[in-house]
Amino acid sequence: MPGHEVANDDMMIDEYEQKQVNAVPDGFNSQYLKIYYGKLFPYEEMFKWMSYANDGKHPACNQSYFGRREFSFTLDNDVYLRYKTFNSVSELENSIKEKCPVKIDIGPVYNVDPAKRHSYAQSGCYPEERELIFDIDMSDYDDVRYCCSGADVCLECWPLMTIAIKVIDTALRDDFGFNHILWVYSGRRGVHCWVCDGKARRLTNELRAAIADYFRVYKGNENSHKKVSLMGPALHPFLVRSYTEVLKDFFERTLLSSQKIFSTAERYEKILDMIPDESVTSELRGKWQDNRRTSNAKEDINVARWEQLKHLLQSGKQKMQGLRRCVEEIVFSYTYPRLDMEVSKHMNHLLKAPFCVHPKTGRVCVPIDPNRCEEFDPTAVPTLSTLIEELNNEGLRAEADNERDRTSLGKSIRFFQSSFLEPLVKSCKEEMISSYNAKLQQSKLQQSKNVLAAI
Repeated sequence: MPGHEVANDDMMIDEYEQKQVNAVPDGFNSQYLKIYYGKLFPYEEMFKWMSYANDGKHPACNQSYFGRREFSFTLDNDVYLRYKTFNSVSELENSIKEKCPVKIDIGPVYNVDPAKRHSYAQSGCYPEERELIFDIDMSDYDDVRYCCSGADVCLECWPLMTIAIKVIDTALRDDFGFNHILWVYSGRRGVHCWVCDGKARRLTNELRAAIADYFRVYKGNENSHKKVSLMGPALHPFLVRSYTEVLKDFFERTLLSSQKIFSTAERYEKILDMIPDESVTSELRGKWQDNRRTSNAKEDINVARWEQLKHLLQSGKQKMQGLRRCVEEIVFSYTYPRLDMEVSKHMNHLLKAPFCVHPKTGRVCVPIDPNRCEEFDPTAVPTLSTLIEELNNEGLRAEADNERDRTSLGKSIRFFQSSFLEPLVKSCKEEMISSYNAKLQQSKLQQSKNVLAAI
């Protein structure tokens, strides 16, 4: 990884003395992180997830499965350790507690132990299985949000992430038939998606690229006026559903006013640049530059100007379909999910593990319920300092059976278990047993044929 120095596996960070204090200062440091990894991080749940029911309790289990999964650690001195592998949950837990990584990334399952890759020929170690993943970063929306930029996020622009979750989650379930999908807050400015169905984990790079392309509508670049091009006489049903059920209402009811998209000439000129007919843009520009506007002073200027634009583009005299389609293209340009396509296309891409703590914000990367994603508030996510304080103050529930349930992190882990992990493991076991029984039956049939052939 650029900017990182690769270290030996036995490299350790400095030890810090744990001190119990009544008042916990805000911020991120390795002392807090050691307490977090020692008391709160969900090792068992992560191991159970990454094992996919290969727990040794059935003859069909693959005992080496978890041990072929790549993990990577980033240490607090910017040292990057790749190809870390573990054969048990205790090995994983002991290594994390020892190294105290500021970031944990999860990679693919290889055909052999990737930690021993140098023992094999160059083509002898390769990714065999990997969740289908998606990465959506708020900084990619900087050209359509005016409240923040870069790594900054607020409650005015966060709904763009909510809309991305709704659009992508619905398509993954309804159009591709996936069921076991985990959405996770990145800890700072975006969301990650893990599609964990068996058929998703076994996708080739070519099929992953095809799924990523299914979601692609952005054709331009940051220097082009028109980033969305909706081709053909009719929109794809997926795009129609996204537009009518999610994007249009969000744009008109929320984004127009929250981002004040038409409030200045600089902002509305970006909209006019998307319209290919100069006579239309000139007419709209003339109306908006006219200071003797007759509209109600209490009326939101952003809503008023959008309605004027829609009326002009969708009126009967505008015969060109391209002009009518401009309304949809503007909405898509401002609201449609912006995926990091390369992350989704390749099996060997690593992605930050859930329940990591983001070193810049101190926030925990907690799961997001896609059915209630509009309720998610990134500013209310448990932070490292608040969790330590809750532990010190005997937490939210002093009578809880474990320390996690005494903190605000307990709710997120319980959601992870009940809504994602338990249904996933149940499905994996059923698939494993069904496949095993089918192979057993086939073997018996072949034996019977061999016996008959020998008579």
